[in-house]
Amino acid sequence: MARKLRLSHIDDRGRARMVDVGGKPVVHRVAVAEGDFVAAPATLDRLLAGNLPKGEALAVARVAAIQAAKRVDELIPLCHSLPLDHVGVDFERVAPDRLRVRAKAGLHAKTGVEMEALTAVTIACLTLYDMTKAVDKALRIEGVHLVSKAKGKR
Repeated sequence: MARKLRLSHIDDRGRARMVDVGGKPVVHRVAVAEGDFVAAPATLDRLLAGNLPKGEALAVARVAAIQAAKRVDELIPLCHSLPLDHVGVDFERVAPDRLRVRAKAGLHAKTGVEMEALTAVTIACLTLYDMTKAVDKALRIEGVHLVSKAKGKR
């Protein structure tokens, strides 16, 4: 007989709930996420040179990403408030029209940090979109995904 799948965010009556992590041990956890900001090559040239009408987009996007990761519990209703140890955001041009955004989040806690890494990437991409939309009408955000997650004993 097939085992019934039990979802952690659903109680016995089918209602949404925050998962109880009270009995879990505190361990070091790390998550990495990435996504692509796609724009015309000339737009990325300007972005990387810091030559946009709204200013230094990469610095603004990095700060926005870190700020968003720290506020995931306010954005996603069932997420726990987490004491982040670190959030890092990097940008790499991987094609003439493609900038890879990568975020790494780490903490010592009872629950994972995947949503913080994913949110950081998403908000960085949205910030880049906002900072470049005046010079490029064909912007795209693609492929936001979790690259890895890991946990280890404290």
